[in-house]
Amino acid sequence: MMEITFDQSNPNHLVETSKLIKVVSEQMQGKICVGAGTVMNIAQCDAAFQAGAKYFITPNVNVDVIRKANELEVVFIPGALSPTEAAYAYEEGADFVKLFPAGDLGSNYIKSLCAPLNHIPFLAVGGVSPDNIKEFANAGVCGFGVGGKLIDKKAIYNGEYEKITKIAQEYTNRK
Repeated sequence: MMEITFDQSNPNHLVETSKLIKVVSEQMQGKICVGAGTVMNIAQCDAAFQAGAKYFITPNVNVDVIRKANELEVVFIPGALSPTEAAYAYEEGADFVKLFPAGDLGSNYIKSLCAPLNHIPFLAVGGVSPDNIKEFANAGVCGFGVGGKLIDKKAIYNGEYEKITKIAQEYTNRK
């Protein structure tokens, strides 16, 4: 899965992000499931969906965006911090709830949150590394979002994809 995020500070983010989603969706069809991240409003939902996004990820709980995602029949993953936010998002139709920023929250907090809300499929996102992924798995999450610690931009630019493969293997070997 690959998330392509909307950069809210870029005035042209709607067009630019949609183009990237479309390119990945078309060129990597059957190889990568592409989604849209930092989806904050209905216009972004529509643009991402039309470009080929199969899921939406948000940093927050926005009921209008949840309802739009459900209407479009895409997987929806909002970000939450508190038990109230997590339960509300799930009750409103979120498919998963990302606990963000997991690295700052810590596995003990996530374990405490997962205990009474064990019916909610949680994802640990933000600050997940090969060194702590097992802690988060043991805390009760069903999946992980990784980005900054996985993607080495220098390796990409130099075509050294084996470095990224090695880092990805570190994640899977520690689960």
